[in-house]
Amino acid sequence: MDYKAETIRELEKIPWFQEISPDHLQKIADISRVRHVRAGEVLFREGDVEDYLYIVVEGRVALDIFIPHRGKIRIYTVEPMDVFGWSSVTPIIRKRTAGAVAVMDGSVVAIHSEKLREACDEDHDLGYIVMRRLANIVASRLLVTRLQLLDMFAQPEVKNGK
Repeated sequence: MDYKAETIRELEKIPWFQEISPDHLQKIADISRVRHVRAGEVLFREGDVEDYLYIVVEGRVALDIFIPHRGKIRIYTVEPMDVFGWSSVTPIIRKRTAGAVAVMDGSVVAIHSEKLREACDEDHDLGYIVMRRLANIVASRLLVTRLQLLDMFAQPEVKNGK
C-alpha cells in the first residue's frame, strides 16, 4: 500500500485542506499519516506528551477528562472532519489536557505537531492558514464550553428533594 498516496487522498477529503496550494498540501502530507482506529482504542491519555494533531476522517472520537471524586467525564465527541489535539500545535502546552478514545471504527489523520509548527515558522503563508483555522476551532470549543457551563449552572441544586 502506498501510504503517502493514501495520506494525500484523505487530506483532500478534509475541508481544511481543499483550498490550500498543492505545495502546502504536500508539506502537510509529508508530516502526516493515516491511522485506522477501532472502537474502544485509546489514541492518547490525559497527561501524555503531546505529539500529534488529529482530524477525524471517519468514525467518532470521545474526549474525556478526569474529575476528582467523579471519574472520567466526556467533554466532547469529535465528528468526521473535526480536529482534536489542537493544543499540541501551541507553543506552551506540552501535556494532553484530555484523553481520546475511538467511539466507533474509523480513521484519523495524525499530523506531527512539532513538524507542523516548524513548517508554519518556515512558511508564513502556510502558518497563517493553519493558525487561522486553529483559532476558529479554539473559538468554537470555547463557545461549546461556555454553553456547557451555562447549562450546568442554570439548574439550581436540588436540596432535600425540593
